[in-house]
Amino acid sequence: MLEAILFDLDGTLADTAPDLGQAVNTLLREEARPEQPLAKLRPYTSAGVRGLLHAGFGIAPEHPDYDRLAQRFLDLYAARLCAETRLFAGIPELLDQIEALRLDWGVVTNKRRRFTEPLTVQLGLSPRTPCIISGDSTAAPKPSPLPLLHACALLDCAPERSLYVGDDQRDIVAGKAAGCLTVAVSWGYLGDSGPIEEWGADQIIDHPDELAAFLVTHVAPR
Repeated sequence: MLEAILFDLDGTLADTAPDLGQAVNTLLREEARPEQPLAKLRPYTSAGVRGLLHAGFGIAPEHPDYDRLAQRFLDLYAARLCAETRLFAGIPELLDQIEALRLDWGVVTNKRRRFTEPLTVQLGLSPRTPCIISGDSTAAPKPSPLPLLHACALLDCAPERSLYVGDDQRDIVAGKAAGCLTVAVSWGYLGDSGPIEEWGADQIIDHPDELAAFLVTHVAPR
C-alpha cells in the first residue's frame, strides 16, 4: 500500500518544452543560426541543457563552445521560465485527488534549484507540497537513487511504500534503485531512452486519469 507519490517535473507534471524551446531558438538567433521547430526540440527536453544544445546546435559537452552556450541558454531560460509552461491536462485533478486521499506527494527533478523553486511556485505546486527536490539538492542527480531517497526521508515514507512517476528511462532506473514502485508516462518527452516498454517500469500509463484510478486501490489507510 502506498503512502507517497513522487513526480518528475518536466514532461510528467508540466509541459516545459515551449519555454525551453524558446530559449534555444533565442540563442540560435544570437548565434546567427536558423531556428528549430519545437517539434524537433521537444523530445530532448527531459535531457536538459545537454539534450537541447545537441538538438539545436549538434554539439556535446566536449565541444569548445558548449560551456559558453550552456550558460547563455540557462540565463535566457531563467528570464522566461513560465511564459507558456503549463501543467499537463489531468494533472490538476490528479493532485486534488491525491490530497483528498491524504496521500503525501512531492517533486523530484534534475532541474537545478535556481529554476525549480520559482517554477513550482508559478505553477501552483509549491507550497502545496513540502517536498521539492532539485538536481542539485543531493550529491548526485537521477539516475542516482539519492534524490528519491532524500524525498522519501523528507516525507517520512519508506521507499517501498512510495511510487515514482516519470517520462524518461532514468526516472525508472532511479526509482527502482531507490526501491520505489515506478510508473512511466507516455504523454511526456520520452527523448532518446528507447521504447517505453523496455524501461522496466512497473506500470505504463497514457493519461493521469489512469493513475488516479490506480491510487484508489493502492493507498494505505490513514
